[in-house]
Amino acid sequence: MTNKQPDPVVLKKMTDRIAHRGPDGEGFYLDETCALGHRRLAIIDIDGGDQPISTEDGRYTIVYNGEVYNYRELREELTALGAAFRTRSDTEVILQGYVYWGKDVVLHLRGMFAFAIRDKQADELFLARDPWGIKPLFYYSKGDTFLFGSEIKAFFDHPDFKKEFNEKPLAAYLCFNSVPTEETFFADVIQVLPGHRLSIRSGDSDKGARSIADECYRNLTFDETDESLGAVVEKISAAMEESVRYHQIADVEVGSFLSSGIDSSYLVSLARPQKTYTVGYEDPRYDEIAYAKDLSERLGITNRSRTINKEEYLQALPDILYHMDEPLADPAAIALYFVAQIASEEVKVVMSGEGADELFGGYNSYQEEVTGNGYMKIPYPLRRAASALAGLFPEKRGLNFIYRRGRKLEDEHIGLGRVFRDKEALALVRGKAQVVPTDLVKPYYAAHIKDSTMVQRQVIDFYFWLVNDFLFAVDRNTMMFGLEARTPYLDCGVFEAARHLTTDQKVNRETTKIALRQAARAVIPNEAYKKKKLGFPVPLREWMREGDLRENIRRAFESGTAGRFFKRKKLMKLLQRFEAGKGDHYKKVWAIYLFLTWYDQTFAEQTV
Repeated sequence: MTNKQPDPVVLKKMTDRIAHRGPDGEGFYLDETCALGHRRLAIIDIDGGDQPISTEDGRYTIVYNGEVYNYRELREELTALGAAFRTRSDTEVILQGYVYWGKDVVLHLRGMFAFAIRDKQADELFLARDPWGIKPLFYYSKGDTFLFGSEIKAFFDHPDFKKEFNEKPLAAYLCFNSVPTEETFFADVIQVLPGHRLSIRSGDSDKGARSIADECYRNLTFDETDESLGAVVEKISAAMEESVRYHQIADVEVGSFLSSGIDSSYLVSLARPQKTYTVGYEDPRYDEIAYAKDLSERLGITNRSRTINKEEYLQALPDILYHMDEPLADPAAIALYFVAQIASEEVKVVMSGEGADELFGGYNSYQEEVTGNGYMKIPYPLRRAASALAGLFPEKRGLNFIYRRGRKLEDEHIGLGRVFRDKEALALVRGKAQVVPTDLVKPYYAAHIKDSTMVQRQVIDFYFWLVNDFLFAVDRNTMMFGLEARTPYLDCGVFEAARHLTTDQKVNRETTKIALRQAARAVIPNEAYKKKKLGFPVPLREWMREGDLRENIRRAFESGTAGRFFKRKKLMKLLQRFEAGKGDHYKKVWAIYLFLTWYDQTFAEQTV
C-alpha cells in the first residue's frame, strides 16, 4: 500500500521470494495505490480457489493464508443473508463474511488464518491474524510505504524497504529462546499479535501520513469451575473428536506427525490417518521411532521415520535459518525440518500436537504448583532472602528452585524454558536500548491477576513460548516444503473444554495433563497416554562438545560480530565454563551461537 502506482515487477519478486509457501500457483491484484500478491498451496477447492478473489462489483479483494474449518456452515449462513458465491473455497467465505459482518468476520471463523482485504472504494486495508497465532503476519510501515506478508523476507525485494538490524530485542531473545516482542530484529518490521485485527487507511498524498488502528478482538479467558473430573473428561473427549473431524476437512490427503507422547498419539488414534511421520536419533535416549511404530502397527496405519545424525543436522542449519527469518534457539525446530521434509514427499497436509501442554497443563514445571506448596508456606521475607543468596551462585537445579520460589511469579517467571536471567542477559549485551524481558510479561499477569498462578503460567507459556517458539517453528519448517500443518488442540471447542479445568484436574505430584490423559486413554491402544512428553528431542548437548561443532562455536564467539553485540570478556567466560563442563550452559551457548550465525548470514553486507 503506497501513495504511488505499485510496480507489478516488484510485486512478482516479492511473491517469488516466498514461493515455497505456495508452490501450486500465484495471483496478483493492483490498483492505483495498493498491490496484493499471493502464492497458493491448494488444499480446498483445488480448481476454483485461486487468489486474489474479488467481489463481483470489484470493491473488495482478499488474499489469505490458512484454513477456516467451519466455512461450509458459514457459507450457508451467508447465503441466507443474500451472499452469492462463485467458488467452493473458504477464501470466498471470509470475503463475503467481511461484506456482511465487516471487521467482526473474525469472530465467526474457526480455524487458522492470516488475511488481508482491500476496500478500494474507501482506500483501506484490513488485516487479521487468528487468535492462536498459528499463521504468521508481519508489516512494515515507513514513509508512504506499507508492506505486509507471511514472512519478513517478502519485503526484501521492495525498493522502499531498508534491511536494518534492530538490536532492542536481543537481551529478550537470550532469555526467551526466540524473539518475544512485537518488534522484530528488522527495524520497523512489526509482528501482528495473535487475535489482533488492523485497519490501515491512506493519508494525505503530499504528507504520506496514514493511520494504523490495531485492535485485539480475542484473547484467552479462563473460568475454573467445580465440575467433576468425569464430566470434564467427557467434554474433552467430545471436543477433541469434533476438532479432529474439522481438521481433516480437505480435498487432499491429511497425514500426521507422530512422536512417542500423548499429544500426537491421541490425535492419530482419533483421526486414523493413513500416513504418519517420525524422526529419531541413534542415541536411544532421544529416539521416539520405536514408540511411533508400535502405535502405528496397533492402529493398522503406516509410519515413515528417519534417523538424524549431527552432520546432516548442521548441514541443514543455513537453509533453516534463512526460512526462519529470525533466529530460534530451540533445537527441536531443526528436528521439525526433517520430519516435515519426509512428510512433504507424500502429503500436503499434516496434523501436529502443539497447544495441548499449554491448554491442559502438560509441562513438568507446572507440577511446582503442587510439589512446591510446602516451601511456599515459609514466610515470604525468608524466601526472598534465600532467593537473593541463591542468585549469587552459578545456576544449579536445587538453587534455581530456591531462587524462583523466593520471587513473585511476575518478577521472574517468563515461561517454561527461560535461558538467561534478565540481569545476566542485559549485562552481556552491549546495546543499551534493550527491552527488559520481565517487562514483556507484566501486562499479561495484570490481565489475569484474578486467575490462579497455574492459569497465569499457562497464559505466559501460550503467548511467549507456544506462539513465538513452537508454532513459529512448525509454520516455517512445514511451509518451506509446501506442507500445511494443522493443530487440532488449538480449536475454540477444545479451548472451551480446557479453560474450565481446575489445577488438580491438570497436575498432581505424579503426572501432568490429568484430564486429557483420561480422555486419551479411551482411544489410544498402547500406553502412550501416560508417557512423559519428549516432543522432538535433540542430543544437542552432546553434539556441542564434539570437535567440529565445538570449533564452529568458538570461532563464532571470537568473531567481530560477537564483539559488536556482546561484551567479549563475559562472553568468553561463559564459553570457557561450558567447555570445561562447569554447569549446564549449553542452551545459553547455543542461543548466542544461533544468533551470531543468523546475523552473519542475514546481514552479511553489514558484517565487519
